[in-house]
Amino acid sequence: LPGLHVFAIAFALEVSVGKTNTVMALNNSNILLPCTFATCIGFQDLVFTWYFNTTELIYHGKIKNKASEPTVIWRNPRVEFVGSTTKKDNNISIVLNNVEFSDAGKYTCHVKNPKERNAQHNATIFLTVVHKMVETDNTVTLIIVGVVGGLIGLLILFMLIKRVVLFIIKKTQDGKKECLVSSSGNDNTENGLAGSKAEQKAPPKA
Repeated sequence: LPGLHVFAIAFALEVSVGKTNTVMALNNSNILLPCTFATCIGFQDLVFTWYFNTTELIYHGKIKNKASEPTVIWRNPRVEFVGSTTKKDNNISIVLNNVEFSDAGKYTCHVKNPKERNAQHNATIFLTVVHKMVETDNTVTLIIVGVVGGLIGLLILFMLIKRVVLFIIKKTQDGKKECLVSSSGNDNTENGLAGSKAEQKAPPKA
């Protein structure tokens, strides 16, 4: 159906900034802003754009096809393209050099593919700029993990001991049953014991 075909084309283009959409950078450092795109039917004269806080253009590039690398149309002097589109991933990541506190905010990677009837898609990443990186104290977490792991280990050990004890008890009970069966089945006729098959005396003759 024509309508279904248009629906499929419209959603063939995808843009991603990775598993997390937040990054942290140290003041005066360089930070990678990742972005990749995927398309089911390929691309032709694809245009991609990076925006800061939705409206401020910081990078504008174009890719002729899969066999060619992107060409820059315009870029902010502090922005450097570090991706590649001739390799496995269609990588259009950039690096922001000499990060300042004023660079903190939202960065949007926008892609437009004319081959997909000008289908467009974007993904957003949030940048936080800090004076210094704070080391996370994982002591409490390690203690909790250690305690939980120890409890689980003790529980497993207890269950194993319980199974062994039950197995030993069962074996002991089975042994006693065998002894009782063996004892009750003995033929005591030769011992003259009660209930034995003693020879009957012939009645006295008159």
